[in-house]
Amino acid sequence: MDIKEMKFSVLTKKGHAEVRTRPLPELGDRQVLIKQEACNICTTDYGQWLGLREHQGYPMAGGHEGSGITVATGKNVMDFEIGDRVAMVYDGCGECEACRKGDVLHCTDTSITGKTEDGYWGAFGFSNYAVRNARSVIKVSKDLSPSEAAFLEPLATVVKGLKKLKVKPMENVVIIGAGTMGLVNAQAAKANGCRVIVSEVMEKKLETAKAMGFEVIDAGNSDPVEEVKNLTGGVGADAVIVAVGLTLANNQAIEMLKPTDGRILFFAAGYPAPQLDFDSNLVHYKRLELIGTFAADSIDFFTAGKMLSDRSVDVSKIIEPTKFKLDDVQKAFEMAAKPGMYRVSVLLQD
Repeated sequence: MDIKEMKFSVLTKKGHAEVRTRPLPELGDRQVLIKQEACNICTTDYGQWLGLREHQGYPMAGGHEGSGITVATGKNVMDFEIGDRVAMVYDGCGECEACRKGDVLHCTDTSITGKTEDGYWGAFGFSNYAVRNARSVIKVSKDLSPSEAAFLEPLATVVKGLKKLKVKPMENVVIIGAGTMGLVNAQAAKANGCRVIVSEVMEKKLETAKAMGFEVIDAGNSDPVEEVKNLTGGVGADAVIVAVGLTLANNQAIEMLKPTDGRILFFAAGYPAPQLDFDSNLVHYKRLELIGTFAADSIDFFTAGKMLSDRSVDVSKIIEPTKFKLDDVQKAFEMAAKPGMYRVSVLLQD
């Protein structure tokens, strides 16, 4: 295809997203040209738009929850064909220690992870076309919509977290927060055979969690700690996943656990930073495990791709029905930043 330029969104300062063009890079031997169809606005994206994550740098040509169709392949690309539906994964050099361990997000090669030659940060997820290394995309089912396929990266981070949490079938797992990532965690835990209880305060999110078939606690009208104890026969949860960045949620998680050997996964970041307000002797005497998670390893993306493709995790209910064109990306950020929103999707083709 004779495509010479790419059209993309860039954050230039707090509260401002605009559309620009730049020359499309030449296709390398181990690269694919992708006609990008959709990119969803992640908390990281709108957090910077709100001015909460400005440490990420400007101009930010961000977006990492993207999907599209391969329209050309380099001569040494073996695993992709024209017409494959693909979704973005992290890109790295493939040679540093982090990449060789599969921790590609922490690649130390700044020629890949730093600014582009023309001065942009980010992965150009919000662009109509992109040339990507073949190692930085994964095939997913063509039965998925573009916006659903774009959930590959967030689901991969959930897969990573659940592995660290060591969830087992028949365990009682509580999810605090029924936002986008809370419900992705809930579905993935259920797919692993767990009994899942979701705690939430917002009416919209309570209704969504119920519609997805979960046991739900309305934490705005009852004590969620007492409700967890009641639902588990007075025992408490085997594990709690904190999917909101709030001090209150952190403290509730401690109290929701069973008497010994309970585990907490701190999945969400919060700005301003939430605190942990508890006696550290509790960790000692109750043999608690406090577990952090962030991003995903290479293998997690393959697991996530399978879970999306066979719909063991169905994200259709956590995509906002209103979608935006690339030229309306500023309006998309305005909507995504409103409290209570699920994923807002930007459709990248005119």
